[in-house]
Amino acid sequence: MKNKKTLVLGASLKPERYAFKAITMLVEKGHSVIAIGPNKGEVAGINIRTKNIPLANINTVTLYINPARQKDYYNYIIETKPKRVIFNPGTENPELYQLLELNKIKAEVACTLVLLSTNQY
Repeated sequence: MKNKKTLVLGASLKPERYAFKAITMLVEKGHSVIAIGPNKGEVAGINIRTKNIPLANINTVTLYINPARQKDYYNYIIETKPKRVIFNPGTENPELYQLLELNKIKAEVACTLVLLSTNQY
């Protein structure tokens, strides 16, 4: 399996949240994970950061923040230059799709958990 370095935006320390489940499953499947969320902490051995840090070699950004909050991250996501951005259910954002397309980044409306569990990640 190829390691797809993934940035989880909207990471959560709450086990019932999908972002928490995604971090756990990404780690279980052997992917490198960087997590940014509102609160510092640790999920599946991954430290959650609260500040945007410059990143390189990111394959995938998976979003767990609603479209209104995504605006604060537009430039950050584009500067990170991922190959794709996954819009999980509830994060769909046509404005960001267009920005990504202009920057030659693939927008994928999907569920990270489903992609991982069906080996389509």
